[in-house]
Amino acid sequence: MSAFAACACFVFPSLPMSVHIILQSPHLYAPQVEKVAALASAEGVQALGPTAVRLLHAQDDTRAQVEALCLQAGMDCAYLARIRHIADCRILAMDMDSTLVNIECIDEIAAAAGRKAEVAAITEAAMRGEIKDFAESLRRRVALLKGVPEQALHQVYEHRLQLNPGAQRLVETARGHGLATLLVSGGFTFFTRRLQERLRLDHCHANVLKVHEGKLTGEVEGPIVDGAAKAAHLQALAKDMGADPEHIIAMGDGANDLAMLALAEYSVAYRAKPVVREQARFALNFSPLDAVLNWFRLRH
Repeated sequence: MSAFAACACFVFPSLPMSVHIILQSPHLYAPQVEKVAALASAEGVQALGPTAVRLLHAQDDTRAQVEALCLQAGMDCAYLARIRHIADCRILAMDMDSTLVNIECIDEIAAAAGRKAEVAAITEAAMRGEIKDFAESLRRRVALLKGVPEQALHQVYEHRLQLNPGAQRLVETARGHGLATLLVSGGFTFFTRRLQERLRLDHCHANVLKVHEGKLTGEVEGPIVDGAAKAAHLQALAKDMGADPEHIIAMGDGANDLAMLALAEYSVAYRAKPVVREQARFALNFSPLDAVLNWFRLRH
């Protein structure tokens, strides 16, 4: 139980401001919340539950100090000019590896070949944006998987892959409010297809691993889903649905998600690399995926 639960609301001097700040943390404590509220000159604090509060009518000119304090205190903060209904949005777009799920699938497949360290080093550099050509980095990594039994993919899915905390509730709530769900991944269809069935996702796009006689060939079939392709898939869906940036929630963690995130007003860096945190409008460094829902009003 959070120490904040017993302190549902307290009031600060009224200021003519219209910015709301959502504070969230798995461990949210009243003294930390009060300190942030005072720094932001919030009019009041509204409890949204044991792990989230809304600071009402706060100043925006102390944002840098507030964000630094929240990071130090292990809290996520989101600045919102107004609290909209989630049904006003039309699309929830997500990356897969290290966003929707807890692993980089290609790294775990590489473990079966004893090459995890080598592949993971390329993955990490690509996600940090140090390797600019994602397609080339993917081909290099997939080539190192040559000869891995296809059964290794089943082992990764069944024993290593888990949904990140809050993923199922986020997807179910979004779908329940009429949003289309889109999974776009630089990973592989072997995993996205299973996740699509498991979570009842509307649209999925990923890369196809070539298999011959039960073993990976070290090649990818067809065009590679890189950052530009992710953005193109989101753009196409947005056009079909008449969705503008204000209607889109997009979530990712790596450099190849940046073009997709740029299309969304609600761009979310989830446990992300610095280059993504710097460019996304929102960040979830500590809270689960469904913390996004506290930025909106929901049907109950």
